[in-house]
Amino acid sequence: MDDRSHKNKAKAEKTAEPKTIELIFAELPFAINEEMKALRTNIQFCGKDKRVILLTSAVQNEGKTTLALNLCRSFAELNKSVLMVDADMRKSIIKNRLRSGKIGKGLSHYLSGQCEMPEIFFRDETANIQLLPAGSYPPNPVELLAGEEMQTLIRDVRERFDYVVIDCAPLGVVTDAAVLAPICDGVVIVLNAGEVHYKLAQQVVTKLQNTGCAILGVVLNQLNHQSNGRYYGKKYGYYKRYGRYGYYKRYGNYYYRHEYESPEGSSDKKSGLAKIKIPKIRIGHRQR
Repeated sequence: MDDRSHKNKAKAEKTAEPKTIELIFAELPFAINEEMKALRTNIQFCGKDKRVILLTSAVQNEGKTTLALNLCRSFAELNKSVLMVDADMRKSIIKNRLRSGKIGKGLSHYLSGQCEMPEIFFRDETANIQLLPAGSYPPNPVELLAGEEMQTLIRDVRERFDYVVIDCAPLGVVTDAAVLAPICDGVVIVLNAGEVHYKLAQQVVTKLQNTGCAILGVVLNQLNHQSNGRYYGKKYGYYKRYGRYGYYKRYGNYYYRHEYESPEGSSDKKSGLAKIKIPKIRIGHRQR
């Protein structure tokens, strides 16, 4: 095949129409919808060069996938071209958010050389966003994310979309997000307010700082808001409590253990994020 044929094939691949699907979006209460717009605005004010945004968390079930989907929809409301990349190749839940259509191959298939790039893009016409699903669970997700194919993919989608939102596995559990962070423009950490020990949150921040990627802020999920002495809004998403630390949990095919002790003479077992000197963005209301 000559050079012209290669160029024509590459052009055809990039212009191939993505398959149509429909994702499930929950109707957000007015207050939370306004918070989502505030998050979108805060990201925009971080600079026009912050277009590839990585979302991670400390542990599982902190709402980052729901946040990523709604953030993509919020950008699309501004007529921005938006792609959501499901880079959680260990325990993706996107397949549970599918209303219609069928998702076949995904990120793991492309990174392992089992398909071409156009085969892994899907479009939600209603929300006006595109999705790149995780695909099958590979035995070596970190190695795939660290490969040259992932860098090529990010370079390609950076040229094609105004914003790329990457949903990645929790950094407090596995290292996937630390591998992806250097090729992203910024990272947002999602934490359940009052649920995650501040030492674990600090470890996540330190790992991200070591990558050199800009930390844009922290989203405090399932948080009570108070306005004029009255609570407003509802719980953002529907998630179970993470449970007590010091117990083994499972994320995908990996078991992990968290056990923290307070400094000697201190009774501080949980803390807010006051000790983490990065911006905090509050989302949602935790029902009592």
